[in-house]
Amino acid sequence: MTNRVVVSGLGMVTPLGTGKEDFAANLFAGRSGIGPITAFDTARFPSRLGASVSDFNPKDFISIKNRRRMDRLSLMATASARMALDDAGLAITAANRDRIGIILGVAYGSTDVAAQFMGTLFTEGPNLVSPILVPNTVMNAPAGHASIELGFRGINSTVNHHEASAETAIAYAAAEIQNGRADVLLAGGADIFSAFFFEILTHFKALSPVDGSEEGARPFDIQRNGPVVGEGAGVLCLESMAHALERGATPYCEIGGWGLSSSPAPPTDWPEDPQGPALAIQRALGAAGILPDQVDYVSASANGGRNLDRLEATALSRLFAGQETKPRISSIKGAVGESFSSGGIRAAAAALSIQERILPPTLGLTTPLQPLNFVKAHAIDMPVACALLNGFSSGGTFASLLMRSVDGSTDWHGATR
Repeated sequence: MTNRVVVSGLGMVTPLGTGKEDFAANLFAGRSGIGPITAFDTARFPSRLGASVSDFNPKDFISIKNRRRMDRLSLMATASARMALDDAGLAITAANRDRIGIILGVAYGSTDVAAQFMGTLFTEGPNLVSPILVPNTVMNAPAGHASIELGFRGINSTVNHHEASAETAIAYAAAEIQNGRADVLLAGGADIFSAFFFEILTHFKALSPVDGSEEGARPFDIQRNGPVVGEGAGVLCLESMAHALERGATPYCEIGGWGLSSSPAPPTDWPEDPQGPALAIQRALGAAGILPDQVDYVSASANGGRNLDRLEATALSRLFAGQETKPRISSIKGAVGESFSSGGIRAAAAALSIQERILPPTLGLTTPLQPLNFVKAHAIDMPVACALLNGFSSGGTFASLLMRSVDGSTDWHGATR
């Protein structure tokens, strides 16, 4: 017998605010976290916009002893993990810490620290490199810092899958709980942007405006011209339904199933054929025992990129073809940008949509590239029994999660949050 997996807590540090209350209020009100970058000079770049985290104070979440050793990315990830545990009403104790852990998706890591490290190494020599920089240059630094600060001793792992990093991490964590190898796992994603990383993205023509027109994030729009870079962290507290029941918690939703797939594609682009992403979606639905016409909402991976958005729209069009009622579709990357590990933030948003019965808008979407049932400029109130979360990565890696309501479940007995 396998365990059912539920989401019992949410934590996030985002361009729309820190913590679920501020994040949800701004997201569903249709506010944008995108604006001119002020952390460094962008005058020499064609791109000037970013979705920056601005209201985060790590002192509110992390002890001074550990805070001094952390880079900015680890601070955001650790704070998000603490918020997720607190939101779930879970305290780490000697009795439970061996069965609690973290699996975090990190696409590019601390590019600011890597640039500082390499700059000193090549200009002043290895003897002048600060020893505190070295541990923070590796991808698993955020998960390691979180486990040190929070004190758990369970599974600790990091997933690196480009834009699908966080979704894959959540699927990995759900499988570990499902198979009984953990009671509770914190899962999600975290990434930042820095001057060094921003310059690389502009050289690769990976940011709006790739065609020289007006800069901006326009997911699924016919006038889209590339994504706007974002940053932040989003962590979910996952636990077995039995464990949540035993301690009297009420979940946001259940992780009903997940699917992973791949397709041959250039390292920095997406395939033409939508069969790869369609397969990930079909596997997620199949694992959950859900038919396509039972999906109420799709939280899309689309970020305003020409090829990604076309690929996802084509896959969704084919999947839901012939249905009289098609699911609502939106992408919150028009509000939070493309942070490359945004799946943790987007999974938290989907969990809130299920709980609050409201769908976030797709900012920047005016003229859809295909006639799908998009949520455009304003949030929509509607019940959500089944939500699909897509994470599609350049290079041809795809992950889909099926998140569903636990309302009315015969396994739930009215526990309260």
